[in-house]
Amino acid sequence: MKQRPAPLPPREASASFRALARALAELGDPRDVAAFLEDLCTPAELEAMADRWRVVPLLQKGLPYREIHERTGVSVTTIGRVARTLDRGAGGYSAALAKVHPHHHHHPASH
Repeated sequence: MKQRPAPLPPREASASFRALARALAELGDPRDVAAFLEDLCTPAELEAMADRWRVVPLLQKGLPYREIHERTGVSVTTIGRVARTLDRGAGGYSAALAKVHPHHHHHPASH
């Protein structure tokens, strides 16, 4: 991994993040997005992101964390983090879920 002499200034880091988001949005085709993510991310990063996304619909259905863990193998800690993000995050999970699974409705997550 290359070392940066110093962290990017927040404005540059933010601009880089927005450029990445634009690139993902422009791809459109799920196969192109998958190829981009495979090039961009490590296998561990891809697995972590897929695990997080996998539990979102189950949390939206109101399933208890323990049941989600038993169904998916995702740790209860990760499930809890995803649930907190669903409630207090930027709204990205809900926006994506509305497009991918329009019939899901938000229920408060139960433990």
